[in-house]
Amino acid sequence: MPQPPLYLAVEIDGDGDHPAAWRRAAHAPGDLLTPRRVARVAAAAENAGFTLVTLDDSLLPPAGGEPANIVGRIGAVERAAFVAASTSVLGVAPIASTTYAEPFHLSSQLATLDHVSAGRAAWVATADESGQASRDAARAWGRPPVEGAEALGREARDAVRVVRDLWDSWEDDAVIRSVATSRYLDRDRLHYIDFTGDTYTVKGPGIVPRPPQGRPVVLAREGLVPPALIDVALVDGTSPARLGEAAARSGAPLAFAEVEVALDTPGESAEERVADLERHAPWHNAPHRLRHVGSAAGLVALLTELSHHVDGVRLRPLVLDEDISVLSRLVLPELFARRVATRPLPGATLRTTLGLPRPASRFATPRADAPAVVTAAPAAREETR
Repeated sequence: MPQPPLYLAVEIDGDGDHPAAWRRAAHAPGDLLTPRRVARVAAAAENAGFTLVTLDDSLLPPAGGEPANIVGRIGAVERAAFVAASTSVLGVAPIASTTYAEPFHLSSQLATLDHVSAGRAAWVATADESGQASRDAARAWGRPPVEGAEALGREARDAVRVVRDLWDSWEDDAVIRSVATSRYLDRDRLHYIDFTGDTYTVKGPGIVPRPPQGRPVVLAREGLVPPALIDVALVDGTSPARLGEAAARSGAPLAFAEVEVALDTPGESAEERVADLERHAPWHNAPHRLRHVGSAAGLVALLTELSHHVDGVRLRPLVLDEDISVLSRLVLPELFARRVATRPLPGATLRTTLGLPRPASRFATPRADAPAVVTAAPAAREETR
């Protein structure tokens, strides 16, 4: 039986994974936040054959790094909407924290993104870290700080559950749109989710019709939320074997390995490129995360080995402008030639590409012979924390 393909994702926020990556970028610093720059990077990833791009985000400027480090970004969901409209087969996953953002608003934004992309949306659910950064974020939101692993985990669990339920609050055939009969919605196919948590309640239903995928693909770090609430676990490990253990432990339908990447370029070795940037700021290695610094052939061998242990990878290039070119020319074509990975097919949803079933609404009810209809949706409401 043939082995399933290795799914390929890449993080495209900023200029790269290294805090000083902007020093080696192929554009002027002022171009970082321009539409042209965002579209160019997304097009490079799509043309290379990546399955998915992720876009990091934070309410606060990046911590640490050199004084001249980039300290601004456009919101990930807004950039994801632009990327979705400027691509055709690429999955698009903004990173959004579950700690202080309202899940009702997240649900609406991500459902809209799935409609805009015709079923290519995903969400990387994260949680803020405890400490001063979390307190600063709470102050920016006007919320009490959420401190401690247990409280952060509870917020994440509740937020992901609410977002999923709000996507399900519209059944697939809730929208009628009959001009002849002036009927727009089937009242019986919109549902209040009636969620009550420790810090907020949500009545519902959502204000956006059910997404094309039913639910956009949800990714999260292993252990952040129960595996039943996500589609893809992001796992760390220092070797393919350890990553395989983490993937099995995650319990999620799919597991993607996090891999930091610095590649040899025509003019410099990967080690020289890293050393050049290390003069300005350290490239902090996340605990127990796999890092490849070396040749394209070496990365191909590593990813081929990883394909026996995990379902996909999320690559974090040292410098986007330099490494994505090598990935496009030397790494992905070789993976495709070896049939280790495949390109996403035109017209397919991200769930289809990833081999994930389209879920039915958990509120789905049998069709009545004469459903009641209304001309507007019931008012949706989220109570404050």
